[in-house]
Amino acid sequence: MKGIVFNLLEQVVVSHHGEALWDDLLDKTGLPGAYTSLGSYPDDQILALVGAASEALGKPQGEILRWFGREAMPLLARHYPAFFAPHRATRSFVLSVNSIIHPEVRKLYTGAGCPHFHFEDGADGALLLGYNSPRKLCALAHGFIEGAADHFGESVHVEHPSCMHRGDIRCQLAIRTLAAAEIVGDAA
Repeated sequence: MKGIVFNLLEQVVVSHHGEALWDDLLDKTGLPGAYTSLGSYPDDQILALVGAASEALGKPQGEILRWFGREAMPLLARHYPAFFAPHRATRSFVLSVNSIIHPEVRKLYTGAGCPHFHFEDGADGALLLGYNSPRKLCALAHGFIEGAADHFGESVHVEHPSCMHRGDIRCQLAIRTLAAAEIVGDAA
């Protein structure tokens, strides 16, 4: 995993919970915490940090990954505005990941192991995102989608009809952009 992911995790943890929690996570995992954005680090290190955050915050690891993805998106938008500028909505942004964003990430961060997503339109108008990766970070993808929706001023509902964590061969995320009436109905 590229160091930029570790840097983002540190920024998110510190901005929401302070330097002390980040230091505690490093102490609990025995990791040095000196990650360069261009460096590559074993996947088990990010998973160890997420596990330690899960324990420290009393939340499941999937929830930590989802929170991290959502909160990292504004940082990504600030650091890489060119990835966001051509889009006005979550759907077009998400659809650009394979063809525009990940190729650019690979140019910036040589050796980045970006997942490849498969897209199709669901019968109910949902965008179906297929994900298969040995990292099994579908919750992080879920959070990134929610963060993108926040960026574009939209609300989305993301479901996992299939998930590798439940024994399925791949994950599938069904993404629906919610209309204002649906949001009001959900709050009622």
